Amino acid sequence: MSEQRKSWLGRRVETALIKGLTRAYSTVRVDPGKFLLQLRVAYRLPISGYHGVYSLETGELDAVAESIIRSGMKIAAIEGAGLGLGGLMTIVPDLGILSAITMRTIQKLSLLYGFEFNTDDEMAELWIAAASAAGVDISRELLEKEVVNKFVPRVIQRIAARASAEVVEKWAGRVIPLASSAIGAALNYWFVRAWGERAKTHFRQRHLQLRQSVPATMTAPGQPSLPAPAR
Repeated sequence: MSEQRKSWLGRRVETALIKGLTRAYSTVRVDPGKFLLQLRVAYRLPISGYHGVYSLETGELDAVAESIIRSGMKIAAIEGAGLGLGGLMTIVPDLGILSAITMRTIQKLSLLYGFEFNTDDEMAELWIAAASAAGVDISRELLEKEVVNKFVPRVIQRIAARASAEVVEKWAGRVIPLASSAIGAALNYWFVRAWGERAKTHFRQRHLQLRQSVPATMTAPGQPSLPAPAR
């Protein structure tokens, strides 16, 4: 593939990711109440609220996290197989949907490990996790985190730039006739798996930090939510 085509594809991927992630920021939210019910019924976690996850074994949370990631991978693969039939012509709508699937997966992992996103500060923390999942270091932007409306778009730009460079070679395979459906499914599957695993690592580490910094009596069900760890 020529450098010119690589550059063209890279720009298309980056633009599509920016649009998809921006839309996800504005409209795609996991309902914490419904997801809590899912954790209690489908995954049989004995919790009455998200503070309750701190009283469970970490391995139990990890098992649920893996299930959440696998579910996102399967949904993304099905979506990629369908839109993949259009090759590069469908790359913009495909990445828009993929961004939504990925962000919902990250939101579910955030809630699972005890981190809600009701306030601006919590929402900023969620996007810090998304950046971590994309392999982006946003330490320079953290000082401006309190201005969420400025912080999040900047993080989205950084995520899109990094992610487009990471996947452009793999997405280039969608120019192959007939094979683009299978390639689209595999690439979407890989995308959610990679981001999901990195997001899981991020939330798991923060979860363990809280367990170490707060007395055990504070992590029992029925107690107030734990404070965010100092960075």
